[in-house]
Amino acid sequence: MSSFMANAQNIERKWLLIDAEGKVLGRLASEVAKILRGKHKATFTPHVDTGDFVIIVNADKVKLTGKKLIQKKHYYHTGYPGGLREISYQDMMQNNPEMAIRLAVKGMLPKNRLGRQMFRKLKVYAGPEHNHEAQKPEKYDF
Repeated sequence: MSSFMANAQNIERKWLLIDAEGKVLGRLASEVAKILRGKHKATFTPHVDTGDFVIIVNADKVKLTGKKLIQKKHYYHTGYPGGLREISYQDMMQNNPEMAIRLAVKGMLPKNRLGRQMFRKLKVYAGPEHNHEAQKPEKYDF
């Protein structure tokens, strides 16, 4: 008997809806990364994107433990000389809460073209509404 190897023809993808209200950012991100990668399925294959689509709503109500909201900063570079910028998570959660979740999940995915392909299946919304009703997402609790 031969081993099962997933490929693009025999992957079944679902749409999962996750409510981030009251969830801790890192624990939420690790669970979402596991789903995007496909590790929750018995058909997981490391070199194939077997994961499901994930819709996260209420991103503005996610929690950061301890003093992270005030002390934690995200650094990025514009590409120009002297272009190092920083933004605190307090400002990020006020202005763009979707970005905080995207950054946390992206850091937990593989750093290659397969990881970028997995990351495109993540949809994050600050409020309770999303525009993916046609995909009939299933509610996912963890």
